[in-house]
Amino acid sequence: MERLKDVLSKVLGVDRSKITDDMSPNHVDSWDSFNGLLLVSELESTFKVKFTMDEVSSARCVGDIKNYLRKHGVVLKEA
Repeated sequence: MERLKDVLSKVLGVDRSKITDDMSPNHVDSWDSFNGLLLVSELESTFKVKFTMDEVSSARCVGDIKNYLRKHGVVLKEA
């Protein structure tokens, strides 16, 4: 989870302590379509995964991102 928070914080400019599973574009002004694409790219690069278009378009919150990362074999240690 720490690496995921690092990516989210870097791309979206949010404090790591504010990141929760429920956080979504509705809660973060900087989480617009452009930063959404940057986020996908950073996540794929950091975790060495490739998301499908369905995954990208259906992810609505950090919890969804975590589920898709797990689906691709990423182990996220909860802190």
